[in-house]
This record gives sequence, structure tokens and C-alpha cells, in this order.
Amino acid sequence: MIATVRLPYERESAPLTDGELLAVGRKVLEEEANALLRAASTLGDPLVRAARCVAACSGRVVVSGLGKSGLIGRKIAATLSSLGTPAFFLHAAEGSHGDLGMVCREDVGLFLSNSGETREVLELVPFFRRLGAPLIAITGKEDSSLARVADIVLDSCVEREADPLGLAPTSSTTLQLALGDALAGMVTRLQGLVPEDFALFHPGGALGRRLLLRVGDLMGAEDRLPRVRTDATVREALFEITSKGYGATAVEDPQGFLRGVFTDGDLRRLLERRGPESLSLPVEQVMTPNPRTIEPGRLAVEALRLMERNEVSVLLAVDPQGRAVGILHLHEVLKAGVA
Repeated sequence: MIATVRLPYERESAPLTDGELLAVGRKVLEEEANALLRAASTLGDPLVRAARCVAACSGRVVVSGLGKSGLIGRKIAATLSSLGTPAFFLHAAEGSHGDLGMVCREDVGLFLSNSGETREVLELVPFFRRLGAPLIAITGKEDSSLARVADIVLDSCVEREADPLGLAPTSSTTLQLALGDALAGMVTRLQGLVPEDFALFHPGGALGRRLLLRVGDLMGAEDRLPRVRTDATVREALFEITSKGYGATAVEDPQGFLRGVFTDGDLRRLLERRGPESLSLPVEQVMTPNPRTIEPGRLAVEALRLMERNEVSVLLAVDPQGRAVGILHLHEVLKAGVA
């Protein structure tokens, strides 16, 4: 008769107070944080050489691993790709059964194995060697088989795993992931990546909208631009503000150059001070001169920051000569999902 094994979730929970349970969680975080701090203080030339190797790669970064290291490898490949470095994950077990056909001699291998003895990972090494592709290893054993055959070794050794048993990959996988992030960050700086480049790889979400949309994409065109001449009356300016619905109007000189802005807020304050007779005043006398403006080619997120910093809800877009060519309202920026 085979004895029935009781699985952990079938047993009664351990009698712990909330404070004792919280201490366990804090201990795990502290152990993992300490592992990262130790690595940050000891890693040096190998990480620099690895970053330069990846930045110089004319092919792709082929990331491979198995088990928990494989899961971390998938994330590293995704991070590199999102920062403009072509990368893909090669499952170590599938690699030796045909998937090595995806690898080119221009590629760089990035292999993860905490023990450095994972058979499926080691079986991929001869192929990379025959191609002449550089090989970077992230391993916790610097004297392991993987470390001995790699061109560059990034040490992911930890004093102990962070789980209460000290057995499950926790501190080691956290450090592997952090090393991948550090490598990606260094390559980003070497390649001179800018936010606009980053947006090209993220066009579908809010991040892409924030970084790709420009003022010219959102602003009202010239036929929607409220505008009056400097010799117009406040009453005429009020009509222009009301008819265009932006809560403000550009004030231009006879040559069409922007000289000021007059808003519905300016109007309310004027009426409070001087009453209805102020509607007959020239708008030039009561406008705000030299208003905040922005170029149509600037990023929409820059316009949002300018609005927030100056506590305004409308910006006039101007051309290089100082002529108003459009108007942008805060509502249009928020509706586009820039914030």
C-alpha cells in the first residue's frame, strides 16, 4: 500500500501572529536587497565589457536559460528589446532540438544558470563557439563549466537564498534580473537612446502617446484659432472667445504678429474692477502681453508641463516668426491620454 503524501496546502497553517508573519516578508526583502548591494559594490570590469559587447552587436542578443533562470531570461530579453537592443529568448531545451536555427554569427549569447552546470544550457555552447558568437554568462559559480567557456562572466553569487528554507531561487533570481537591468541601462547610455526613440518601441500604450504626440497633433488649426487685432474692443474680443470656445483669444498687431492674449479670466477680473463700460476699451490695454507660447513641433507632454508650471489652461502655438498658428487647450491634452 502506497502511503498518501499530504501536500503543504493540505496542512494546517502555522500558528503565527500578524507581526511574526510580517517579519518573514520583511526578512525576504532585506536578504534580497543585501544581495543587490553586495553585487553593486563588487561588480566591475566584466559588467563594463559585457555592456560594450552588447552595444557593439550587429545582430541580436540571444538570451537563454532553463527553469527560474529561463523566466528571468525572458524578462531580460524583453527589457533589452524595449530599449532598442534587438533580443529574443531561446529556450535552452528547445535550442538543441532545432531552435538554434534562429541564431546568427552576428549575435551575442547571454546565458543564465545559477549553478553554471545546467546541461541544456551547456549543450548550446558548442554551436555559439562554431559561429564565433561572443558568449556572456550570468552564473553564481565562477568556477563552473559555464563560467569556464564564457567570454565574459557576470557573477550572480549570493550568500543565501531569501526564502525561509534558504532553498528556493529568490535572492539569486533577483540578482540575475537586476544584472540584466544594469546591463540594459548601460547599453542604453552607450547607444544614446532618447525618449523619442523609446516611444517608437511603445506606440500602443499611454507611454507611447506621451512621448510621440506633439502639440501640432492636438492643437486647433488656424481656422479654429480665436484672434483679434490690437485695436479691437474688449466686446469684440469677448465675441471671439465665445464663438471659438477656447476661453481665450490671441491678440495680434496689424502685421499678424502675436502681441498678447486675452482670456475669459481677464474679462471677469476687468468687469469686477471697472464694470460694463470696460467692454468698450481697446483690448490692447487690458490683454496679457508676451504670453506663454509653444512651437507646434514640441512634445505634447512638454505643453502639459508648461501649463501646470504656469497655471494656465491654454497655450498658443507660434511659428518661428512669432505668428500664432494654433491653440492648445488642457482638455485636449488630457483627452489624448498624455497625462
